[in-house]
Amino acid sequence: MKIGIVSLGCDKNRVDSEKLIARLVAAGHEIVSSEEEADVIVVNTCAFTEDAKTEAIDEILSAAEAKKRDARKKLVVTGCLPERYMESLEEELPEVDAFFGVADYDEVPGAIAKLAAGDRIFCRGGGDAYYGERVLTTPYHYAYLKIAEGCNNFCTYCAIPSIRGKYRSEKPEDLLKEAEKLSDDGVKELILVAQDVTRYGTDLFGEPRLIPLVRELEKMDFEWIRLLYLEPEVVTDELIRFVADEPKVCKYMDVPLQHVDSGVLKRMNRHTTEKSTRELVRKIKDAGITMRTSFISGFPGESEEAHRLLARFIEEARIDFAGVFAYSREEGTPADRMRGHLPEEIKRARADELRAIETEIIESNCDARKGSVLTVLADGIDYDRQCFVGHTARQTPDVDNVVYFTSDEEVRAGEFYRVRVDGRDGIDLTGRTEQ
Repeated sequence: MKIGIVSLGCDKNRVDSEKLIARLVAAGHEIVSSEEEADVIVVNTCAFTEDAKTEAIDEILSAAEAKKRDARKKLVVTGCLPERYMESLEEELPEVDAFFGVADYDEVPGAIAKLAAGDRIFCRGGGDAYYGERVLTTPYHYAYLKIAEGCNNFCTYCAIPSIRGKYRSEKPEDLLKEAEKLSDDGVKELILVAQDVTRYGTDLFGEPRLIPLVRELEKMDFEWIRLLYLEPEVVTDELIRFVADEPKVCKYMDVPLQHVDSGVLKRMNRHTTEKSTRELVRKIKDAGITMRTSFISGFPGESEEAHRLLARFIEEARIDFAGVFAYSREEGTPADRMRGHLPEEIKRARADELRAIETEIIESNCDARKGSVLTVLADGIDYDRQCFVGHTARQTPDVDNVVYFTSDEEVRAGEFYRVRVDGRDGIDLTGRTEQ
C-alpha cells in the first residue's frame, strides 16, 4: 500500500518515524510524499506541551479531511498523543482507524492489512525490540542517533517519564552498528540525542558511558559528532574537557538549565542551584565551548524577583543560544497541582522579555564575527534569498541560526566551505566563500 507519514515533535520523534518508515518499506509498502496519493496516512505525534498537542490534533484533523475526500483512505495515529490519551481519543477522534503508542511501532506494518478489512485498532503498552534500520528524513549529510529512551529525572513540569517510561540505554554494539551504516551512507555530522544523553549507560553498566561510546564513534568517518541534551548536574569537568579537546566533537553543548533561581529550581525538581548553574556556565564558556540552553518562564510561584534574576543571568552569562518557553501546564504532573500559577499574559510577557535579551546577545555575537573565516557545512539553497545556506560546528541544524553565503564556485550540499563573514541578517550570519 502507499503510505504517507507526517512526523511531529522533536528529533527523537524523527528517529522513531525514520525507523517506522524502514519497517513499512521492509513489509513491502511504498512511502509517498502527499496525503492525496496515500492509501494510509500516518501521523506520528508529540504531546510534550499544550502547543505540541494542538499541532498534533490540527494535523490529524487535516488528514481526516483528506480521508473525507476519499473514503478508501485509512488514518493511523502513533506516538506520544495516543500513549498519553488513548481512552479519550477513541471517542474524540472517530475518524482515526488505528492508534499506536510509543513502543508499538513493531505492530504497525502488520496492522495495515487489518485496516483494509475495516477493523479499528488500539495498541498501547507494547515493547518494541531495538530496530537498527532507518530511512533518513534529514539531508543525507547529517543524522540523529538516539542512544537512549525515557527519563528518570522526574522534573515536576514534565510528562515525559509517564509517556516514555524509565531511562533505557541502547546497547553500544547496536548503536555502533547503526552508526557504521550511517557513516557508510555518507553522513558527515552525527548528532547524539536522548532525553538525557549524559546518563547514557548508567542502567547497563552502573556508570555513565557516554565518553567511551563517543570514542568508538570517532573511529568512523564522521567529520562532526554533536552532543545534545546534557543534564547540568551530570556535566562533569571530564566531559567538558572531552568536548573541548576531541577534534571530531563539536565545541557545542546543549545543557537545559530551565532557570537560575534556586527556589524555582527546587520546585521544578531540578538538581541544581543558582551557584552550581553559574559555575557550570563559567566552566563551559572558559573551555571555549558554545552553549545552548532552554529556560522555562513563569513557572508556578515564580516571583518578579526570580524573573528579574533570570533576566540578569542571561545578560551576564551571555548564553550563546537559548530557547525560552512560557510554562505549559500539563495535567498529571506535580507542577499542575502546585499553587501560584501565573496568568497567561504574565507568562507570555516574561518569556518575550527574555527572548528579546537573548536575541540581542545573538546579534552581538554575530557582529563580533564579522571578518572571521568559518568552516561551514552546506545544507542547500535558499531560493528566496538567492544564496546558499549552511551551518558551522557551533550551530545545530534546524535549531540555531544559520550562515547565508554566496560563492563564485559550485557549492554542493554536504560539503565543507570556508566562508568569510561580512555581516548578518537579523540573527543569521552572511558571507562569501574563500578559496
